[in-house]
Amino acid sequence: MANNVTIFDWDSAIEKDGQEFVLLDPGDYAFTVTAFERAQFAGSDKSPACPMAKLTLNCTDSMGNTAQIYDSLFLNSRNEWRLCQFFTAIGQRQHGEKLVPNWNKVLGATGTCTVGYDDRNKDEKGNPKYNRVTKYLEPAGGAAAPAKKWTLGK
Repeated sequence: MANNVTIFDWDSAIEKDGQEFVLLDPGDYAFTVTAFERAQFAGSDKSPACPMAKLTLNCTDSMGNTAQIYDSLFLNSRNEWRLCQFFTAIGQRQHGEKLVPNWNKVLGATGTCTVGYDDRNKDEKGNPKYNRVTKYLEPAGGAAAPAKKWTLGK
């Protein structure tokens, strides 16, 4: 996940302010997986410890603004439905089909998802600060959804 990253030491000069954060309106967006990391979830009251896929998705709105949305897929039977949604959305799986996922083909994969707000994180005015994926969508015709840039009037 550390492609094209400069490592600073404690005395390095810094200057780049970075880009403004983009918050998408709720809706359906084409996505591209731009980062994938294998991780381990430590467990919680609601879910056992298990392997976890950490994803970064790039979604573009009708104004051409690209937002990065982070999502985690937990590899356990309680979250199997979400794994099935994701792999169906990227075209590795047909609805209802049994599949051993090809994790090596996740990076760069495209699909469509429904984006909403993460209601757990709000600013001081009560507005949402982050987007989250609420659902991965099955492509029309069962093929992988093409990555496209959303444009006005289309």
